[in-house]
Amino acid sequence: MDESINYSEITPEIFRLSEKCARWRIPDVMFTEYKVNRGLRDLSGNGVLTGLTHISNITAKRMADGVEIPVDGKLHYRGIDIEELVQGFIDERRFGFEETAYLLLFGELPSAGELEGFSRLLAGYRSLPSAFTRDAIMKAASPDMMNALARCVLTLYYYDADADDISIPNTLRQCLRLIAVFPLLAVYCYNAYDHYGRGNSLIIHQPDPDMSSAENLLHLLRPDQRFSELEARVLDLALVLHAEHGGGNNSAFTVRVVSSSATDTYSAIAAALGSLKGPKHGGANNRVMAMMDDMKLCVSDWTDEDAVADYLRRLLHKEAFDRSGLIYGIGHAIYSLSDPRARIFERFVRSLSAEKGREDEYRLYSTVARLAPAIIAKERKMYKGVSANIDFYSGFVYDMMDLPRELYTPLFAVARIAGWSAHRIEELVGGGRIIRPAYRSVAAPVAYTPLASRPGDRQGGG
Repeated sequence: MDESINYSEITPEIFRLSEKCARWRIPDVMFTEYKVNRGLRDLSGNGVLTGLTHISNITAKRMADGVEIPVDGKLHYRGIDIEELVQGFIDERRFGFEETAYLLLFGELPSAGELEGFSRLLAGYRSLPSAFTRDAIMKAASPDMMNALARCVLTLYYYDADADDISIPNTLRQCLRLIAVFPLLAVYCYNAYDHYGRGNSLIIHQPDPDMSSAENLLHLLRPDQRFSELEARVLDLALVLHAEHGGGNNSAFTVRVVSSSATDTYSAIAAALGSLKGPKHGGANNRVMAMMDDMKLCVSDWTDEDAVADYLRRLLHKEAFDRSGLIYGIGHAIYSLSDPRARIFERFVRSLSAEKGREDEYRLYSTVARLAPAIIAKERKMYKGVSANIDFYSGFVYDMMDLPRELYTPLFAVARIAGWSAHRIEELVGGGRIIRPAYRSVAAPVAYTPLASRPGDRQGGG
């Protein structure tokens, strides 16, 4: 019995009817027979080409004599290597998310004047309509932050006099507004739940127009509004690294599919939030944290690599944690040897763990990241290598900053709204055709039976 299901709400009749649904599962062999790429991936796990984009590019292999050879992963935003982009604003001791959003939206790095003007533009949009916080957030506090965030986005539609105008200038205005207010929406939705759901004090801070997006998020969330420079810079880096990841990821593709129907911006972004909520997408870092919490309880000596390795094997054999057979945070649909975002992030994880006095936990994470790929390779048949991805580290970083776990996936959305906006605009600029993939029916013809001639009450699947 699945312990995650609230069976008290499911009647015997619904159980019986659900068995009718389950019996229509299509056998895996039929997908091979009809040459259907399930999940829009081929048998080697490569994504099926469904579109073209200028926005970002991911590489994890090279061709040599007709053979694919895995290489360290690379991620480019508008042609610029993410590692170079990050190093640039870090060397100049600047916050990078605003610059990254500009790059993703407009295809080029801003000049100093353009960056200053763009930051002021976002600051001007960083406020909510009158009474919105009270009426749309406080009066409908929810324990699920992603659903609350999606509801807020859809509610903003009613405050926009030109909500259905999909011209590029108006769409850009809407996207800039959403990029600016996502930190407020995420924090305020959490504050409402923390107060009405848990009985804690309710504190609502106003954004500071002179702060970056990362600084404002910490400023809004912390009751005393205090945070260290390192905390703000690491959070800013997290926003940059999560801002975009190609048109093939589930939520970006959702934006493009929904946008291709010529619907409004708020509907498209709400759909993307629904996609990102899933634990196979944006919710992965929460699973990493829960897994690591279990590991800390099961492995008494975190420096004992044999004990850590044994726990990892038990994970793969469905004998530990949630018995899913997965080591969360290890492996990626595209990257094999390494995830460039994880490579960048890991350096700052080390620095933050030193500031927070949590070096022992950092060393445990490093041990898992080093041991897990070899253990997976030995235990499983793989078409490519695996390595730690950014989700493996991001939850630990947020935990060290005392950010509530309810906000981990919304923080992903605070970053990814920049990429979603770029994909929506690109789809509207160059689309014109609704995205409509084909499904082949494998249903056999069945003759209609009049109601009076159908069998009586049937048990089980009927």
